[in-house]
Amino acid sequence: QVQLVESGGGSVQTGDSLRLSCAASGRTFTTAAMGWFRQAPGKDREFVAAITWSGPGTVYAESVKGRFTISGSKTAVQLQMNSLSPEDTAVYYCAASTLNYRHENYYHAPVKYSYWGQGTQVTVSS
Repeated sequence: QVQLVESGGGSVQTGDSLRLSCAASGRTFTTAAMGWFRQAPGKDREFVAAITWSGPGTVYAESVKGRFTISGSKTAVQLQMNSLSPEDTAVYYCAASTLNYRHENYYHAPVKYSYWGQGTQVTVSS
């Protein structure tokens, strides 16, 4: 089992930055990748970014490329979010996968992740 706890969410204005953190504990040595997803009200959970240690490195959704940066280790992962817009408003979830995939698209799918945090709210106002 891997336990994940997110922190760093909050309310900001358009153009501001936020840094989310995810602390992992438990059997973190089994982790092959960690990702960030987000879910806005009435929408499906959406892939944001992932970091892998035996796969393609870092992976980003097109909507956040150039604005968000994922970094960290198997025990702590961060998501630096710059140039935020109201469209980024959502609950952000940290997730961990124990499987390696060669192609980065696999990391976009929530079902590829076995462990999830409780989420942290990010609200961006215009």
